[in-house]
Amino acid sequence: MTGNRVAAAMRPALAAVLIAMMAGTPMVAQQQGADGTFTLKVQSDIVLTNVVVRDKKTGEVVKGLKASDFTILENGKPQKIASFDYQNVDDAAVLHEKTTVSGKASIADLLNGNGNFSAEPAALKDHRLIVMFFDLSSMQPEDMDRAVDAAKDYVNKKMQPADLVALVSLDTSLSLDQDFTADKAVLLKGVGKYNGTEGTGFSNGNEGGNSGGTADDASSFTADDSEYNSLNTDRELYAIRSIAKSLERVDQRKSLLYFSGGVTRQGIENQASMRAATNEAVKANMAIYSVDSRGLEALPPVGNASTGSLRGTAAYGGGAMQSNLDANSGSQETLSTLSSDTGGKAFLDSNDFAPAFQQIQHDTEAYYIVGFHSTNAARDGSYRHLTVKLNRGDVKLDYRPGYYAPADFKHQKTEDREQALTEQMRSDLPATDVAVYLQALYFRLDDNKFFVPISLIVPGSQIPFVTNGDRDKANIDIMGQVKDAQGIIVGNVRDTVKLALDSSQQVKRKNIQYSTGFTLAPGRYHLKFVVRENETGRMGSFETDIQVPDMRKSPLKLSSIVLSSQRTPNTTKKAASPLVRDGVEWIPNIPHVFRQDQHLYFLYEVYDPAKQQGGAVAADAPGLKRREGKPVRVLTSIEFMRDGVKVYETPLVVADAINIPERDAVGFQFDVPLTQLKPGTYVCQVNVIDDAGGSFSFPRLALRVETAAPAAPSTAALTKTPANAPAAP
Repeated sequence: MTGNRVAAAMRPALAAVLIAMMAGTPMVAQQQGADGTFTLKVQSDIVLTNVVVRDKKTGEVVKGLKASDFTILENGKPQKIASFDYQNVDDAAVLHEKTTVSGKASIADLLNGNGNFSAEPAALKDHRLIVMFFDLSSMQPEDMDRAVDAAKDYVNKKMQPADLVALVSLDTSLSLDQDFTADKAVLLKGVGKYNGTEGTGFSNGNEGGNSGGTADDASSFTADDSEYNSLNTDRELYAIRSIAKSLERVDQRKSLLYFSGGVTRQGIENQASMRAATNEAVKANMAIYSVDSRGLEALPPVGNASTGSLRGTAAYGGGAMQSNLDANSGSQETLSTLSSDTGGKAFLDSNDFAPAFQQIQHDTEAYYIVGFHSTNAARDGSYRHLTVKLNRGDVKLDYRPGYYAPADFKHQKTEDREQALTEQMRSDLPATDVAVYLQALYFRLDDNKFFVPISLIVPGSQIPFVTNGDRDKANIDIMGQVKDAQGIIVGNVRDTVKLALDSSQQVKRKNIQYSTGFTLAPGRYHLKFVVRENETGRMGSFETDIQVPDMRKSPLKLSSIVLSSQRTPNTTKKAASPLVRDGVEWIPNIPHVFRQDQHLYFLYEVYDPAKQQGGAVAADAPGLKRREGKPVRVLTSIEFMRDGVKVYETPLVVADAINIPERDAVGFQFDVPLTQLKPGTYVCQVNVIDDAGGSFSFPRLALRVETAAPAAPSTAALTKTPANAPAAP
């Protein structure tokens, strides 16, 4: 990023969008009765929890209970039960799967009504839904072998008719390898691919790895892999969240059997992704059963055969042993947290993985699903404790101890807000809650480098300003990204802009304009910006392809033509963009809409003009400030046409010297008063002729002139200029 500035542009807003409903608010419906009266119905979030009821003496599941037998409390306050259901695998009906070419049967087909899986979603009642998730990126080959053997043993010997199993893996990417099915042959074939015992296995380079980082062997160099581990942990947690989100529409309890070689968190850096994963799992009614596929590890003080010999006294003073124990415990802590927060269990330090499958079957053989609408309407993201009671004392209840309430934007933590912004940047779907308009220009810095100024406009009507005294205040988050033709990120922008403007400026009727820029080589790029207003959290995005031209073979090398109605003081000497000239900065007018009482400013540059043979250097002409340089001859003028007829033309300007020597350019700037133009739409043609070189260009732009408005106060601007911007000409 080479420069940014924000201004409340004093021109009419481009658009105003009324937002009727924002994310996280209850669904509201209005119905009209036969007598003409209206009934307003509000649907709020429902909280579901699974309750397993067993006899204290025999351990048998207690059946036949009713909703009136249960009492549920949230933070000690009784809640009214809104939904109640009983699931029992003994009552599961046989599903008639439709075999496809790949041998997959899809619950998505069922939910979409395609009928490939079963007649209707209700047919899933009383079935177990189990997802086996193999985190190949964290497992060593021997870990994978143990996990695959345990999965095969379950499928061959313990899988019951009511069990529907799906296979998911994470290596270089998250992959659904097998959708839910009861076909044992298909499952065995899918599981066998993870360690190569079935089919060809994974291609070279995708067989997994160890996320544990470099061993602490006291060698002369130890790589700092904490940043890599933090990103890898986020990646694993996002994968769990994606799985849970894909199963939200299935009402039954889901069980995720998570095979992992350990997940290490880096302090609070992974807190947002951890909370997102557990919240999504709870919302989807999915319990996580974590399995440490490393099994019971021996941690010798001097290290094992996979690491180098220790140096110094760490092996004899207990330091190396304690370090190994801490690292192992840290990698298991995340697995335990995922399980306890979602109502599952963690299986650690054991080479027998069969109890994990048995626990899932035991927990889901028969259970009650109790739902309620919380009386606490606050969307504060706080943890709420759940207590379930039964009107009898001879039973034992098993249920998750609580959940995190949904959070509106005001109550989100900084990490969660940043995550939401990053997700929108990665999303293929545009955000449309806030209108965003963008313009990209280009100016050459040298033969293979261009400065690309970017200007964004957000209508002031889209931003909820808060009045504080005589000031209207708001702040917006801006994130931008530039990718080259290969999809590689070559530029980033991340900024939080605080606005504090005089109430008299009527900012809601104006535009907020933000400017920044990138230094790029010639080529094709993809540009995306995301804007969020920080009062309600609404976001808008804009993305487009831009082409930075290669001027080396162009007869006449011309920059973008900047149209502006505002110039603001800029006294920065060290860092400025090509839009800064003679102590003022040109603010591009993106919509090309002007008022008659405004001035129309033009700014453009011609690079490498042909050198004139002989001749004297003329005096300064309008639109050109001469500097010392070699003699050239570049002619330019600007014509205004309406309905194909020329109605005005500026005087011809002749440049006979290079006035921007650091870029070998002739820079032109015009000031055209608009009082002589009637309101309407015009085509503006810029005539540029390199007389010495015999080349020319006549670019055209559309603009609109509107009737003069009543006098308005001047624009308030916030200016930030970074140190790495190109020097001002």
